[in-house]
Amino acid sequence: MTDASVLLIYTGGTIGMVEDAETGALKPFDFDYMKKYVPEINRLKFKIDAVQFDVPVDSSEMNPEKWQAILRIIENNYTKYDGFVILHGTDTMAYSASALSFMLENPDKPVIFTGSQLPIGKIRTDGRENLVTALEIAVDRHDNGEAVVPEVCVFFQNILMRGNRTSKINAENFNAFNSFDYPVLAEAGTYIKYGHHLIRKPDRNRAVKFHYAMDDSVTILRLFPGISSAVLKATFSIPGLKGVVMETYGAGNAPGDKWFLDIIEDAVKRGIVTVNVTQCASGSVEMSRYKSGKGLENTGVVSGRDMTTAAAITKLMYLFGCGLSPAEVTKQVSRSISGEMQESA
Repeated sequence: MTDASVLLIYTGGTIGMVEDAETGALKPFDFDYMKKYVPEINRLKFKIDAVQFDVPVDSSEMNPEKWQAILRIIENNYTKYDGFVILHGTDTMAYSASALSFMLENPDKPVIFTGSQLPIGKIRTDGRENLVTALEIAVDRHDNGEAVVPEVCVFFQNILMRGNRTSKINAENFNAFNSFDYPVLAEAGTYIKYGHHLIRKPDRNRAVKFHYAMDDSVTILRLFPGISSAVLKATFSIPGLKGVVMETYGAGNAPGDKWFLDIIEDAVKRGIVTVNVTQCASGSVEMSRYKSGKGLENTGVVSGRDMTTAAAITKLMYLFGCGLSPAEVTKQVSRSISGEMQESA
């Protein structure tokens, strides 16, 4: 596949740090160092170019402005490369992959996020395998020349996941991510095995679109036993607040106290779009299943079904960024845009 090409985008994070063998200090990303410590890159039979943020950032510093910077790099180079691999810190990778899945509409090329738990210069680094395989996936094409995985994805520890279905599950082990409510798109063993029926296909009648406007007038509210009216009121009284992702219990359950429901109903009537997602690692919100969930449904809270928190919050940012009214956002947030949630029955 010598005619193929990939653009490697380094935003920051552990994978791009190289350990100085003499001092033990970590050096920032340099593609020549990368090729030295990952010699397999030199054996790949396709072109690899690399760019990086002017100032690499720790993933804990990621925000919509930096997502826009990633998207700008992709748009400016979209016609030049067959795929894109984004090196990113693990802490907020699921948020960034979710955001890009909305900001990049109808892609026909792979955009693969990856990273590592150990710096690329460490002997036992997981970054070497993650990087090489992500690069291979980014250029993999069908016989007709179309990309095998035209989606925004996360590749980590031998599995390829839809980006907006991914959650970080471990801060220490190499299997740092999982996709609990959607099957993995591919598994890398002795060869890469794709679940072709699970991969989204682009609409060939529509062009790819790049959306930059993201409205961060949103927040996340995690319920806990003993949550007070003061906490609830303070959250829904944040100046300029437009949307709330509410992490509830089990299948979307919450306290049935009148004061609790009254505060939420008042917020919804004021136009604050409130989306119900579960605190559980896996499962879907079904507010009509139990009385405690039904109470929330009656206030006008929207079911996020099986969306992750990362997908739900970035989806709200995207929808409000599109300039939609609260009523329009309420309607759109319950619909799958880029495979981030199960389709309604």
